[in-house]
Amino acid sequence: MQINADAAAAARPLVFAGFPASSWAFALRVWLAMLLALYVSFWLELESPSSSALTVAILALPTRGQGMEKAGYRLLATAIGVAASIAIAGMFSQTDGLLLAVLGIWIGLCVYAVGMLDGNRAYAASLCCTTVALIAVQQIDSPLQVFPTGVARGAAISVGVLAVALVNEILAAPNYHPALASRIEALHRRVTDLAQDAERGQAPSAPVAASLLHDIAALRPDIASLAAESSVGPTRAAAARSALVDLVSAFSLGRMLAALSATSAPAQNGDDPDQDAAGLIAISRSWLRIEISRKNAQVRSSLDALRAGTRPYRAWHAPLYRSRRIAAEAGARAAIAFTLIAIFFVLAGWPTTELCLSLVAVIIGLGSTSPAPRSFTLVAVMAMPIACVLAGILKYLVFNGVSEFQLLAIGLAPVVIGLALLVSLPSPMLSSLGRLVLVFTLAVLAPTNPQSYDPEVFLLTSFFACLSSVLVFAAQLLLPPLSGGRRIRLLLEEVRRELSRRDSGPARHLAPEEAAFRDAARIEQMVTANGPSAINDQIAGTAMHFFDKADALRRCRAELDRVGQGPLAGAAQAAREALVRRDGGAILASAGALHQAGAPSNLPTSAAIAALIAASAAFMPPQSPTGSSRGTSP
Repeated sequence: MQINADAAAAARPLVFAGFPASSWAFALRVWLAMLLALYVSFWLELESPSSSALTVAILALPTRGQGMEKAGYRLLATAIGVAASIAIAGMFSQTDGLLLAVLGIWIGLCVYAVGMLDGNRAYAASLCCTTVALIAVQQIDSPLQVFPTGVARGAAISVGVLAVALVNEILAAPNYHPALASRIEALHRRVTDLAQDAERGQAPSAPVAASLLHDIAALRPDIASLAAESSVGPTRAAAARSALVDLVSAFSLGRMLAALSATSAPAQNGDDPDQDAAGLIAISRSWLRIEISRKNAQVRSSLDALRAGTRPYRAWHAPLYRSRRIAAEAGARAAIAFTLIAIFFVLAGWPTTELCLSLVAVIIGLGSTSPAPRSFTLVAVMAMPIACVLAGILKYLVFNGVSEFQLLAIGLAPVVIGLALLVSLPSPMLSSLGRLVLVFTLAVLAPTNPQSYDPEVFLLTSFFACLSSVLVFAAQLLLPPLSGGRRIRLLLEEVRRELSRRDSGPARHLAPEEAAFRDAARIEQMVTANGPSAINDQIAGTAMHFFDKADALRRCRAELDRVGQGPLAGAAQAAREALVRRDGGAILASAGALHQAGAPSNLPTSAAIAALIAASAAFMPPQSPTGSSRGTSP
């Protein structure tokens, strides 16, 4: 007992003031990187040194790879945004109304791109919107300054990126792949438990199954950061992708095994069990057990490759599901919201509103990367006044007219370190609030050399900063962003359309395992559509039933293509025709015919039979009213 207690004490992380040592190390790295970025920007006499500090705040991520990947996309998006600013300002600088309309269209296009991407690639698309707002909008009355402003911003961002990279390297920021491997291993245990429950005839509820798919697919954006960690980063990323794809494949095989219990239920309850059907089910059960064991071995192999930095047994692709309809609607709503706010400023006739309009575009762009844009805007509404108060305290109570860099460093320490600790919290709400407060505080404070202490300018900046978030929230109340319910309905409609034309065209550029991961990514989008709210049981049941149907159809098609030659050609063609009709009974009969055709020659048909049995279970009409919740066949 004493040994176990000592081991638990050794495993317990060191905690100070309620935060673990890793959080304090992260906060210290953020503060030091920010000071280094500001010092170099002051020394180089850059025009916008605050942009370097903002870059550090935005790249404040706990691991080396995550920060460097985001930094690369930030530099790329800045270059694109500067080029777009120069083009927009050059062509539309003399047409104020048309310029604002073009800016609204650009914001809509960027939000559309966000909807088609994920992770830091989506952030890069939103940053293209932000960069144009901070350059073209703020220089709307002086278009000749767009190019110098863009160059100055690019230089400051480069300084911030280099400062983050240097501090992370010197202070040995942790790599992400050990934590990612642990998360994948935990998911593997959950998938293994599902297969063991399926052996006993127990299937998890639809919400539990959807949640597991969500947790697997949600790791996809994190994998990209592994490529920036080291020279073997791309190899580790390939191993992690292979592990996730095989996890989804093992999950789908476990559901197929659980579905066999439902298929064999009549045989268990009836007086005259169908011996042929029972034999087919036994063949399917045996093959599924072997295949699940093989997939689990492949997941373990990929995990070993991830930890060792070696190539996996096979480099699977982990495709992202993209809904053009949802992305287009989100982009259109964002463009209309920005245009409405711009019209409000034109009608109000207020002078010097460029800052407010640019912050409006920033909030719209960053909010588009969140599953719930209105919730993000609400957090921004709360964060902006806090940031203005903190900036005012720093400027007029802490600094109070000083210009020495040492005092700037000391004064920034409690604010930057405290907010960085808040960012490190596991709570998404508190972490998002801490990051926004940190970014907005630096934006309002705008450290320069020498520092400006004009109270009128500060009050005007604070007022417009707070007004920007309020106006975006008001525009979203007038024209609500795409609701979670509508997102789910659109995704389900797209699933139905895909199932209805599953056999109408080739569409075979993805392996069944990769296509299953794509479907898992779609379910992940359904689960996150309503933010932290849990997915409805009926919606989860419909989504999982469609997942089972699509996976069974893909496996059937792949296996029938494999065995549909020679003596099995006729039976395979009959099975394809049954699949086209989506007739569960006919599919089951075709599985028996395929078995009989292959038995004399001892041909390997177990995989095709198992896929057909799963498809017959998925397309079999419900036996009771409770089965109607699974959804209807397309």
